[in-house]
Amino acid sequence: MSSAMPTRLVLASNNAKKLAELQALFAPLGVELVTQGSLGIPEAEEPFDSFVENALVKARHAARLSGLPALADDSGLAVEALKGAPGVLSARYAGLFAPAAAEGQVTPRPTDADNNRVLLEKMAGFPLAEQRGARFVCALVAVQTAADPEPLIAMGRWQGQILPALSGEGGFGYDPLLFIPRLGRSVAQLSASEKNALSHRALAAADLARQMREVWHLG
Repeated sequence: MSSAMPTRLVLASNNAKKLAELQALFAPLGVELVTQGSLGIPEAEEPFDSFVENALVKARHAARLSGLPALADDSGLAVEALKGAPGVLSARYAGLFAPAAAEGQVTPRPTDADNNRVLLEKMAGFPLAEQRGARFVCALVAVQTAADPEPLIAMGRWQGQILPALSGEGGFGYDPLLFIPRLGRSVAQLSASEKNALSHRALAAADLARQMREVWHLG
């Protein structure tokens, strides 16, 4: 990507909090992120079992419909005792256990509170701290075009433990339940600047920014 090309990237997400986090993380490159929803682009299907595959299909979808370079994030919580669940289904976790889901019906997208409640229920049988290992995982993918043969791919992981109860008011998603032992706080107890410096998304963004500088010649 030459310096003459726009540094405006379509973010394949409509999550305002995720947009704010990623915009702050990529600001040093002079990149402006715009959500796909603001361009009238619908969300892509996420049919795969891995974060990387889902991020890639979302990035290609946004690039194809916008004609612009695109950035996609697929992230979630992987709990060791639950064999990696909720994983790529983190945002829809509670819906998997709704009565309508058992009958094959479409269920409304669950709230963060719904997902946290279900996770606590699933973890009730694992009372010891050493049984409650978990990590936030983030895959970031950037493409210059929908058919880009060389997508930029970065992964970030943030290790912690699942708390027995919600703690903290910040962040979103499972932030109130993931305790970071070396910090002595939950993710939801961190300031936005602390989270942006330490998180799984920050780790992936730092790697992706390096690749954007080297391969796309940004920044």
